[in-house]
Amino acid sequence: MSKIKRFKPIPNFSNEDEEREFWSSHDSTEYIDWSKAVPVSFPNLKLSTKTISLRLPVSVINKTKIKANQMDVPYQSLMKQYIAQGVAERPARPYRAIVVKTKKTK
Repeated sequence: MSKIKRFKPIPNFSNEDEEREFWSSHDSTEYIDWSKAVPVSFPNLKLSTKTISLRLPVSVINKTKIKANQMDVPYQSLMKQYIAQGVAERPARPYRAIVVKTKKTK
């Protein structure tokens, strides 16, 4: 006779940081029956965004505006696509500081 597994109750969390900390140190299979999980879709989910200030040469902005106009898309959206593609295509490299040696004055 198979034994029915009892799952621990999932605690209530006061914020996402508390929940993240909990799940980083606990095994979810003790709390959730993953065999009953079903795939879901969130078609209206929007990624979090943050406004930044970025200085670019005027020529780059103008070329991007022309290209965006040809494609009938906002130029900011085209810039976001270019940045996302560049990040996805390039392997991560460790940051290397440039050290400039100067002569000591006496």
